[in-house]
Amino acid sequence: MVKETGFYDILEVKPTATDSELKKAYRKLALKYHPDKNPDAGDKFKQISMAYEVLSDPKKRELYDRGGEEAIKGGGTGGGFDFHSPMDIFDLFFGGGGRRGGGPRGPRKGKDVIHQLKVPLEDLYNGSTRKLALQKNVICSKCEGRGGKEGSVQKCANCRGTGMQVRIQQLGPGMVQQIQSVCGECRGEGEVIDPRYRCKTCQGKKIVKERKILEVHIDKGMKDNQQIRFSGEGDQEPDLEPGDIVIVLDEQEHERFRRRGNDLIMSMQLELVEALCGFQKTVATLDNRTLVVTNLPGDVIKHESIKCVMGEGMPVYRDPFEKGRLIIQFLVNFPPSNFLPSKSMEALEKVLPPREEVLVPDGAEECPLQDFDPATHSRHGGGRGMEAYDSDDDQHPGGQRVQCASH
Repeated sequence: MVKETGFYDILEVKPTATDSELKKAYRKLALKYHPDKNPDAGDKFKQISMAYEVLSDPKKRELYDRGGEEAIKGGGTGGGFDFHSPMDIFDLFFGGGGRRGGGPRGPRKGKDVIHQLKVPLEDLYNGSTRKLALQKNVICSKCEGRGGKEGSVQKCANCRGTGMQVRIQQLGPGMVQQIQSVCGECRGEGEVIDPRYRCKTCQGKKIVKERKILEVHIDKGMKDNQQIRFSGEGDQEPDLEPGDIVIVLDEQEHERFRRRGNDLIMSMQLELVEALCGFQKTVATLDNRTLVVTNLPGDVIKHESIKCVMGEGMPVYRDPFEKGRLIIQFLVNFPPSNFLPSKSMEALEKVLPPREEVLVPDGAEECPLQDFDPATHSRHGGGRGMEAYDSDDDQHPGGQRVQCASH
């Protein structure tokens, strides 16, 4: 069983297709939708090439069968496979020279351009559309990426079009060193342009800067570090397929909620009377609704206890009608000392659970409690401070371990 059949449908084959059936289907469709024969079918040709590249590779096909297209592309986390240019696959399949034989040096596809986008938690909860202005390189339209008038671009005679110079240096009798460096005449381009015919728009660089506005759609439930990819929107360069623009989401901290997966975590302050006798509290959600949280009298809330509200956490990505939990940790505020007169304290004691009776043996010593002050302890303890509590190896200067005196 396969999770989805999209790539098989593109090639018009069944999920049980053999390698020979895949090749036959690709040959037929690639010739039919090749840009030279069908200029309006560029996207269809890319889909056919991508489908064949995945299904013709046993590892990629197995991964696709188990997890679908999302598994192949890495699920938005950048862990997927790198795909070849559709024209490269066509050339390899049909044995053409294409860009494999006499093509340019370096990668066939330009580098991806990565931008980080700060996103508040509200946008990840509600979804949002953000406009992002970027500067990117595009091929000069004036000279069509040639750098000058047609015919003015010549192969560099100094490096013979390689862009590199090789220099032989003699180190000693019978010993030489070969040093390779970038050609100074063409600056590694392998081409030179007569200054008289150089393009005035790009100054012979073949590319110009352009301001690009991207609309970034942030879906409900997206997460920190998740990627949004704009295919083919990266920097352009002659003879290279443009890379992608990759937007990486940077989730910002929220003053009230903390996110953990699909759950939202918050703390709620309670007075002692609320913890003992019940309460009603309101919570403002990230989509500006108001929740009423109720605890009935007699259901005692302990300090730092945790409860949750189902279905009020973060929306689930690609299933926004499902939500996680709202997890609430309660912090009970106890009243200050001597907040009640002695008579009222006696009345309060009568309604509270009774104390545990303690048997005090004869000869026991009474030790009054005092508020702990680290600074005071430091003055009486010779500047040791809290270190006296952290070490079990404090010893008397004579070498014996210090022990408490017993009576």
